[in-house]
Amino acid sequence: MRYELTDLRLFMAIAEAKNLSAGAAAVHITPSSASYRLKNLEQALGTSMFVRNARGMELTPAGEAVLAHVRELFEGVERMHEDVGRFTLGLKGHVRLTANSSALNGFINPSLGRFLVLNPYVDADIEERQSEAIPAAVLAREADIGIFAGATDATGLDVYRYAVDQLVVAVPADHPLAGESEIKFGAALDFDFVCMNRSSSNYLFLRDMAHRSGRQVRVRLHTHSFEAVLSFVAAGVGVALVPRSVIASLPASSGIAMLALVEPWAVRELNLAVRADARLPMFTTAFMQFLLDDPRVAATRGA
Repeated sequence: MRYELTDLRLFMAIAEAKNLSAGAAAVHITPSSASYRLKNLEQALGTSMFVRNARGMELTPAGEAVLAHVRELFEGVERMHEDVGRFTLGLKGHVRLTANSSALNGFINPSLGRFLVLNPYVDADIEERQSEAIPAAVLAREADIGIFAGATDATGLDVYRYAVDQLVVAVPADHPLAGESEIKFGAALDFDFVCMNRSSSNYLFLRDMAHRSGRQVRVRLHTHSFEAVLSFVAAGVGVALVPRSVIASLPASSGIAMLALVEPWAVRELNLAVRADARLPMFTTAFMQFLLDDPRVAATRGA
């Protein structure tokens, strides 16, 4: 079998994007060149690795098997680069992290920014997913580090307690509920909500909790960030379910009141996970420790 690392990287990009053009763009080649390279790779391996359908490119069983090996191969390449890089100063490499929206916006993004400034030769890919899907993504080598709310039954992971947060209800300062210090979730569902986008883990969690209580969320607006959500709450458009870590730093003059929820699921313990059998490159281990050691994050674990 004769093929190049470029072909394998292209295959991995197409598999993750489930789209030929998007995969080609990820490795900076044209779709026609990508199609030619993929055809040659399938011929070299003697099997088709994708099924082309209306939804895009779906992996065949053979493709799933190849993808697992390709991800492991590129982990080895990263370790090789790191070993060579020890002859020069500084950390070098590429780290992949997946987390739920609360962890990203409340804790990870500020830590990540500081880490990247301190380590200019480390790049990062950050992806938001629902907590329930994150352990499987780490085990499948789709991410090096996963941060999610709650516990997991998945085996094959090393799990570290990361942070403790709380979901609260944000309301306009002149809202009928603004005088309350804490409320039940059902009381908030009587009002219109401002929500994160429809695919965000925060909105999906809100929707699921409402369904469990036999209610539906009355969504007046979906928007792109917690900052935008809170600006619309302050303007009186609706109420919102947000992490305390996102809203706690707002000034008293923000026009927003924060109400605690008397629901057991409102307290969110965030866990960090890596594969138990992973031989993590030095830069990934350094990033993981940087996340865990962030003083603002560590302080919540003692609460």
